[in-house]
Amino acid sequence: MKLVRFGPAGKEKPGLIDADGKLRDLSKKIKDIDGASLAPAELAKLKKLDSKKLPLVKGKPRLGSCVATPPKFVAIGLNYIDHAKETGSPIPEHPILFFKAETCIVGPNDNIMMPKDSKATDWEVELGIVIGRKASNVEKKDALKYVAGYCLINDVSERDFQLKHGASQWGKGKGCDTFGPIGPWLVTPDEIKDVQNLDMWLDVNGERRQRGNTRTMIFGVAELVADTSRYMTLLPGDVITTGTPPGVGLGMKPPQYLKAGDIVTLGIAGLGEQKQKVVAFKGKR
Repeated sequence: MKLVRFGPAGKEKPGLIDADGKLRDLSKKIKDIDGASLAPAELAKLKKLDSKKLPLVKGKPRLGSCVATPPKFVAIGLNYIDHAKETGSPIPEHPILFFKAETCIVGPNDNIMMPKDSKATDWEVELGIVIGRKASNVEKKDALKYVAGYCLINDVSERDFQLKHGASQWGKGKGCDTFGPIGPWLVTPDEIKDVQNLDMWLDVNGERRQRGNTRTMIFGVAELVADTSRYMTLLPGDVITTGTPPGVGLGMKPPQYLKAGDIVTLGIAGLGEQKQKVVAFKGKR
């Protein structure tokens, strides 16, 4: 299944994309795409539905984040060998874990707002993992059983805030408003043949910036779920964004960053595409 949330910000409804690529309304079946609806038993019920009998959504409504109110937004840093090298960082021996603020989450095609005084807003195409079952100290061999699905994420980052203002803590540069576009879809694992072989890309103003594949991840999906669950209990609806391939603005010579008016497009095979316009700081949104 491809699960979506559609409608105005803060008033999204749950939906799914049918076999013909049409948006269907799920709001009479479930309240939202959240931890409660992502439990294995609940997903099984949704899979049994005849999508053709669900109400067809007309037009092209705004899409929100494909996961509502994640209890945690966990992120993994430097998880692609070439990306670690382009930033001048050593290859990590263990997954580098940090958090993005839940308040940074927006829809896949919403604007990216540059923070006040930003000079180094950067892009990062990433694979997202959505947790479907409570997970604590799970083994790597069992870890994928706890995954409800996968999604596309842009881990937008302000490098000065991240590296200069934040010292060894990256949260200042990762959690700014609009810095977490998620979606368009939450894709259940049965639709992904091999999560460790997905092509991914990102362009800025139509120019190639990032090209990669999840097979070059240092720590794969199963290892990331198992490792994270060792240090904290993962809950249904939690999101883990898993690192980015090379091609970020920080790694260019000289570094290049986003400016107001830029258009960022990105995608991962099987997980859809995003398109964001970069806008100047407008104060509280």
